[in-house]
Amino acid sequence: MADADPKIEPPATVHEPGEPGTETIIETEAEPRRRWGRLTLMFVVPLAIVIGGAIYWLGLQGKVSTDDAYVKQDKVSISAEVGGKIDQVYVKNGDHVKAGDLLYRIDPQPFKIQLDQATAAIAAAQANVTALANAAPLSGADIAKSREDIAFAQSNFQRQQELWKQGFTTKAAYDAARHAVEQGEAELKAAQASEAEARAKLAHGAAIPGENPEIAAAQAQAEAAKLNLSRTVVRAPMAGEVAGAERLLPGQLVVQNVPMLTLVGISGAYVEANYKETQLADMRVGQPAEIKFDAYPGMKLRGHVAAIGAGTGSEFSVLPAQNATGNWVKVTQRVPVRIAIDSKSDRKLIAGLTTHVTVFTDGKKH
Repeated sequence: MADADPKIEPPATVHEPGEPGTETIIETEAEPRRRWGRLTLMFVVPLAIVIGGAIYWLGLQGKVSTDDAYVKQDKVSISAEVGGKIDQVYVKNGDHVKAGDLLYRIDPQPFKIQLDQATAAIAAAQANVTALANAAPLSGADIAKSREDIAFAQSNFQRQQELWKQGFTTKAAYDAARHAVEQGEAELKAAQASEAEARAKLAHGAAIPGENPEIAAAQAQAEAAKLNLSRTVVRAPMAGEVAGAERLLPGQLVVQNVPMLTLVGISGAYVEANYKETQLADMRVGQPAEIKFDAYPGMKLRGHVAAIGAGTGSEFSVLPAQNATGNWVKVTQRVPVRIAIDSKSDRKLIAGLTTHVTVFTDGKKH
């Protein structure tokens, strides 16, 4: 038996690039790769999203933030307690003043005249008291004269009465003598009443022992005039920066108790952050906070929760919401939280600046 001829393999077909055979081989090898790529995307991308969300969620734990927060400073509206024209101005916008520094002065001349009038009223009251003290009703002369007239009239009446009994006088003379006695007694009562009235005018009231009421009233008017005169000079009640003083011009009419400028405190700035009511569950007074400023990118200050408001912003609005009408829509309320600034700022903290506040409710800064 003849040996079988070895099987001769056909020569491999060489395909040029671009021929159909080559494309079929490439597609066959790339298909598994594409399948694995799609599977990778299907699993890796959702996993990355879940991991990223978890990291973000964990990063939010233990702190609450809001950008509805603003720098606040103590402000005092300065107004004059008396009206008049401005005589002199000592400050302008941006000036820094200390407590007690002069701000502006109102023309004092009308108030000096009022003080002079009150002083003259005191002198008039004192002169009136002196005149009352030396008046005739208090001298006792009228009372003494009335008593002498009564004594003489009684003596004459007694004589007429004896003569009437003896029949040596007329009825008319007897009646005239009796009338003279009655008239004298009436005059004595009138003199005594005049004396009592004069003494009452000189009496001291229980409210002001040892002082005549008329003199006391005049002195009170003088004190009021002195007070008004002192109020023509307006001084700073605290240290601060002057703002809104553009109306302070000599000759400008000042109306009593109408603010003419504002004094902004240069120390004691704080932040008022309006947090949603849903963010207050874990917030407590004393927790640390971080403050960022829109005006100063990159600047961060440390602070802490100084106080949590006693009511929502709507409760203290001019027109609080009235939900009893039935047209009620639930709106998340905001509560003002005062954030005290603990660290020193290198930049000027202007009242009203917008800030971003983060309170660390776990008690420690992340």
